[in-house]
Amino acid sequence: MQKLPSRRQLLPLLLPCGAVVFLFFLVQFLIRAGDTDRRFEAAAEDFFAREISSSTINLHYTLADPASAGIREYPVTLGSMDLQGDTDPSLEMLTQLLTSYDPSQLNGDNRLVYRLLQDDLENREALREFGLLQEIISPSLGVQAQLPVLLCEYTFRTKQDILDYLGLLKEIPDYFSEILTFEQEKSRQGYFMNDAAVDGILEQCASFLTEPVSSSLLETVFCRKISAFEGLSQKEADSCLSLHTKLLETCVYPAYRSLMNGLEALKGTGRNAGGLCGFSEGRDYYRWLLRSQVGTSDSPEEIGSRLLLQLQADISEMQSLLPQIASPETEPIPDGNTQPEDILRTLQKAISADFPPLQVEDYEIKYVDDCLEDYLSPAFYLTPPADTSSPNAIYINRAASMQGIELFTTLAHEGFPGHLYQTVYFASTAPSLVRYLYEPGGYVEGWATYIESYAYSYADLDPALARLLWLNRSLNLCLYALMDLGIHYQGWTEADTGEFLSQAGITDAETTGEIYQYIVETPANYLKYYYGCLNFMDIREAVKLQEGDAFDLKTFHQELLELGPMPFYILEEELGI
Repeated sequence: MQKLPSRRQLLPLLLPCGAVVFLFFLVQFLIRAGDTDRRFEAAAEDFFAREISSSTINLHYTLADPASAGIREYPVTLGSMDLQGDTDPSLEMLTQLLTSYDPSQLNGDNRLVYRLLQDDLENREALREFGLLQEIISPSLGVQAQLPVLLCEYTFRTKQDILDYLGLLKEIPDYFSEILTFEQEKSRQGYFMNDAAVDGILEQCASFLTEPVSSSLLETVFCRKISAFEGLSQKEADSCLSLHTKLLETCVYPAYRSLMNGLEALKGTGRNAGGLCGFSEGRDYYRWLLRSQVGTSDSPEEIGSRLLLQLQADISEMQSLLPQIASPETEPIPDGNTQPEDILRTLQKAISADFPPLQVEDYEIKYVDDCLEDYLSPAFYLTPPADTSSPNAIYINRAASMQGIELFTTLAHEGFPGHLYQTVYFASTAPSLVRYLYEPGGYVEGWATYIESYAYSYADLDPALARLLWLNRSLNLCLYALMDLGIHYQGWTEADTGEFLSQAGITDAETTGEIYQYIVETPANYLKYYYGCLNFMDIREAVKLQEGDAFDLKTFHQELLELGPMPFYILEEELGI
């Protein structure tokens, strides 16, 4: 009789069966996990499509080909001014998206997207409680000042782009009417801007309207773009030119005049000439501005302490460097390169030791039109669509009269390894499109300011002088950041600000008044630049301490660039510090 195998003898046969069962369940788990990620990605893409389509300008500047993201139909709109409504369909959609998924079931990239969406939801819900404290118009950063540049740079890739552009011109009267209605409500409830801000906006609008339609900036640029566009017949081109002139005469110019008249009528109704803390909920709103715009969870008190610490350190180091430098007031031109294009080429080569390689050839230097020079920044970068990463345009404001080391470091800030470099590098990682909805100013402007500390060393300067010039720049930005806190959180008056500036050697009353008014109009703006910069420096030192001798600066920068824009408290989580 055949002997039955013992239990021990059966084990080798059972193990392969167990392995098969285990693999079966593992595969099923992975399939389900993959399905969850795909469903989340699809939901995030749907949310992105809805959000980006709510403003045709945002859509156009974010996607060259909306159809590639599934966006085939969209309204032509400048957006909505509903900052206080009882419901917000966008927030409701975002809430539904987030409550439908467990972030622990998502892969790493999607968990990060979830975390960023969650953070944005929290910020937006909080900010809606302060609707009347928000401001969309101002002399330099307001929508009425930025709109002409955005319209001039509106690229015509297809006939639909031309139609969308013309449609946007038709929308300007209604959009400005919404803005004016909002300002009137602010006036009724005691939240309207001070008279100096109104005067600045009126001057900017008047400057825009100075030129007749036939020789205006918008007309000149449109004619040039239509002439260069190859997809129109002569009859179609003539029709577009005629319609454009008519829209400027009947929509755009009247909209600016109407806005001016409405604001003029509201002059004198502002009850607070100072910072946000002059309003009942101003300090709370300022805290949320710091979180949402700067990307910091630090309290104003913590920010103030960090700024003072940096100020003391910079002054101490400057004092130690001064004896090494014969003429610290001198600002030599770097290496004979005085043309912006030459400087950008120099920078692309110079950054290779500290930053990962990225070759960008498609960029252009442009100049701010004369009528906008007094109201726009000394320089700025217009981000290209996410699906093309081009064109890259850096605007220089000739009214700023930049030259030498100032021009060199400004182009580093706007170009390499600043905004242009950071934008194109992040796009090269093919991130989820929803990431383009949320780019905190603290990361974006903080990065471009942080790299200035390297830019001085890329110029053909004595190392001690290069360091001194950066410390001087850092000290000035720190003073502005401290004034931002003082004016908006601590309640500094113009006299208080003047006393503070006098300690830094600035005693001219007109200069003090201009600085004070600008900071009143742009709460938290300087902190985006400088506190953002300090956050990058602090993170660098934390990673360096954590990694010790293994720390590599270029690798560190590469990791920051690949992670992309996000609040600093989330960036620290991602870096494990």
